[in-house]
Amino acid sequence: MQSTKGEKVFYGFNYLLLTLSGILCLLPLLHLASLSLSGKDAVLSGFVTLWPVEFTISSYTMLFEGTPVVRAFGNSLLITLVGVAASMLFTIFAAYPLSRRDFYGRRTLTLAIVFTMLFTGGLIPTYLVVSSLGLVDSYAALWLPALVSTYNMMIMRSFFENIPEELVEAARIDGSGEWRLLAGIILPLSLPVLATIGLFYGVYYWNSFFNVMIYMNSPEKINLTVLIQQMVKSQAVLQELNTMNSQEVVNITPEGIKAAGIMVMVIPMLIVYPLLQRYFVKGVTIGAIKG
Repeated sequence: MQSTKGEKVFYGFNYLLLTLSGILCLLPLLHLASLSLSGKDAVLSGFVTLWPVEFTISSYTMLFEGTPVVRAFGNSLLITLVGVAASMLFTIFAAYPLSRRDFYGRRTLTLAIVFTMLFTGGLIPTYLVVSSLGLVDSYAALWLPALVSTYNMMIMRSFFENIPEELVEAARIDGSGEWRLLAGIILPLSLPVLATIGLFYGVYYWNSFFNVMIYMNSPEKINLTVLIQQMVKSQAVLQELNTMNSQEVVNITPEGIKAAGIMVMVIPMLIVYPLLQRYFVKGVTIGAIKG
């Protein structure tokens, strides 16, 4: 069908608005990248905008050599990978039975789980529970309380419910049990929602800040987000850099180091998202049902 003149104007306005919104979101990131790759004089003079001036990678060199950013990056990677794997596993185990209409007590359990979205124990009771279990200063304190997100579980449950019941009945007639049905039918058809929920969990664990500040007492266990916050808020990074080659330190600025740290924290998510977006399209294709 050919679009009308009004529809063309509407679509054009939407494209323009979305393009401007994307540019506005991209500008701060480009400015930080330019700061991290610019020379000291250019940064101090304020000439750096959206393009590096006096291009140099000294800020990144000093960041990796003079701060524990590599260790913090490894901690963030560990927290994210284990957290996403565990959360996805238990979210699937919670969403699948609640999506089956023949599951006894389905409505009651769903209401009980949704109740946790409205009322929580609060920070102090949660900390007391975590402390009484001996989880303080261990990554289990980050994984267990956030093991299943009610919001993510409800999204996955709704997706499972929309899978045609005819496929489930056909699999049961062929002798499939619940485990085989889940692994062989439900999950392959649910790649879009699995990729989406996995991305949600990945962003949550990668950007974990408040929980790390509360539960992690050992400095060597903090993640990249907390380390970057400490760099931005305090001058501790400069004190560490003073122990390095003085000639190299002279050529960098605190702003350049901080911008480099922020870029190191942001880049992994920028890399992962396009990869998952490809799986969105692939999952839609695999999950398509031709009648």
